[in-house]
Amino acid sequence: MTQTILFDPLVPWPVIWTAGAITLAALLLGLWKGLSGWALRALAALVLLAALAGPVHQSEDRAPLSDIVIVAEDQTASQQLRGRPEQTARARTQLKAALAARAGTEVRWVTVPDSEGDAGTRLLAAIAQALADEPRARVAGVIALSDGQVHDAGQALNLPAPMHLLLTGRADDWDRRLVVKNAPGFAIIGEPVKLTLRIEDQGAAPAEGGFADLDISVGGDAPQRFTLPVGVDFELPMVLQHGGRNVIRFSLPEEPGELTARNNTALVQINGVRDRLRVLLVSGEPHAGGRTWRNLLKSDSAVDLVHFTILRPPEKQDGVPVEELSLIAFPTRELFLEKIEDFDLIIFDRYKRRGILPAVYLDNVANYAMGGGAVLVAAGPDFASADSIYRSPLSLILPAEPSARVLKEAYRPEVTDLGKQHPVTSGLEGAADWGRWLRQIELRRPEGHVLMSGAGERPLLVLNRVGEGRVALLASDHAWLWSRGYEGGGPQLELLRRLAHWMMKEPELEEEALWAEASGRRMRILRRTLAGQAGPVTVTNPDGSTVELALRQTAPGQWEARYQGPEAGLYRLEEGGETAVAGLGPAAPKEFEETIATGAVLAPVLDPLRGGVLRLEEGMPSLRNVRSGRPAAGRGWIGLTPRAAYETLSVSQGPLLPGWLALLMASFFIVAGWLREGRR
Repeated sequence: MTQTILFDPLVPWPVIWTAGAITLAALLLGLWKGLSGWALRALAALVLLAALAGPVHQSEDRAPLSDIVIVAEDQTASQQLRGRPEQTARARTQLKAALAARAGTEVRWVTVPDSEGDAGTRLLAAIAQALADEPRARVAGVIALSDGQVHDAGQALNLPAPMHLLLTGRADDWDRRLVVKNAPGFAIIGEPVKLTLRIEDQGAAPAEGGFADLDISVGGDAPQRFTLPVGVDFELPMVLQHGGRNVIRFSLPEEPGELTARNNTALVQINGVRDRLRVLLVSGEPHAGGRTWRNLLKSDSAVDLVHFTILRPPEKQDGVPVEELSLIAFPTRELFLEKIEDFDLIIFDRYKRRGILPAVYLDNVANYAMGGGAVLVAAGPDFASADSIYRSPLSLILPAEPSARVLKEAYRPEVTDLGKQHPVTSGLEGAADWGRWLRQIELRRPEGHVLMSGAGERPLLVLNRVGEGRVALLASDHAWLWSRGYEGGGPQLELLRRLAHWMMKEPELEEEALWAEASGRRMRILRRTLAGQAGPVTVTNPDGSTVELALRQTAPGQWEARYQGPEAGLYRLEEGGETAVAGLGPAAPKEFEETIATGAVLAPVLDPLRGGVLRLEEGMPSLRNVRSGRPAAGRGWIGLTPRAAYETLSVSQGPLLPGWLALLMASFFIVAGWLREGRR
């Protein structure tokens, strides 16, 4: 039971203070004049002023409330390193017993798990959330069991009591890690790009400096080993060999005694892009569709075009010397012998043998294609003539033979069943609305893939691989009708764009391909094949274990599956002879960027709260009670602040000075003062 005196004035306090001032002035005047009853009159005035103040006697029935201690236990990935789980479990048991022995104490246990999105250890956020659910007047302290490597130390934390860190780990821990300090997201194919790497030793390393072995693997190939200095930034030049995503894995062998090997590996994913597409366009003669090819290629700013057009055939007999048939001397020898390898694509548009390009030049073009180049032939009537380029060294690479027959009839190009699965022509919707073409060269014995058919379902577009290169044959010179919008036109631009990219060996247009799209720890596995069926894909995890996943068909020639990776790292995929690699998770997980236990990160948070950092390897500290504002940690002990909170069960009030008693007392003192002054 608690007794309290309160005041409930009958008039405003300014009135009471004014009356008090007037009374004091009157008493001083009476004292100055020597009135004998001034003391009794003063008592009468004091009683009246007290009555106006309305004193109230209040009695409270209170129930004391227990103190609340919040214990935040860090269970993130870095807390699972060597020895730390045992330290944490032992500290939890001892701390639970110590807090249970403390009278009037409740404990709120808070678990801090790994954050989503590689956000690291969000210790202060977990504590702030726990504080929001508790009355601040009862919180006696906060204790954190952690390695101190938190990633939200900059978050404001308003605590009414001290906070302490019980530090896991050992003073002699050391670790080696690989840091990728600079890695571009994109790089130009065939041009060197520099990556900046650093090998660092942290903690009580056995020796400073020295050298370490670094293994580098590109795209899942066998790693190459290099020896590099420790603690020094070094630049690693690399050249990407293909477009699309290139996965590069860097790894350090685990050293005896180091804390973990999880930060010894780094994955870098760089997208390879082409700087410029160098195209050589050879037009055999002017025709209605000739400028269509030129305009199409020149419309793309990424294309460097060299256009070689025969405007006047050399067999024309008008007495003009051959060396004067062009405005400038065209460098045919330089283009077709010396610099042919500089081109990404060579297009022959209605070209026929006229003696301008000797057979040795065309033979060099065939060798160029066999060695990895790309050749596209847009055939006109001359392809079926005696001067056809098929009757040249190019016949070794062309995917079909002309029958010498030119079909002059209207037909609508159609995508074949195989073409519906091939990435060059799959998804070209609206074939029923395409405009018709009016001429086609009949082909025999096509090799490779027939993706489009024309009149009488004869081959119209044929693709084939020759040696290391690729060749395409379009058996019509009327594709330009689509660009002119004849009978509604058609997807000429998209078709030719895909065709050029397929010939450039862009990964997204490979007809036999296996790849994965990663998002965090999940990946979407995609398989494209013309085989008609895809078997299960074998996934090899970073630890060497394998999983087989069944693929489901999503479109003609396309299958996919989804997989949740058990850990971050490099995953290898294999199906039907196709292989791929994918990196899941961050290149360097935040939890393993810094692994040595330290109290320095939380020091700016603990110091204003008078808390402390104590290592668990030195023993479990004892608990003490400390007053608010006093140091709350010392050697071997941590302090909690008793809050003395309570709950009011009932309240009763009554007047301390009843009105009748105040009036009686005031009257008594007034009469007594009057009588005293009267006797005098």
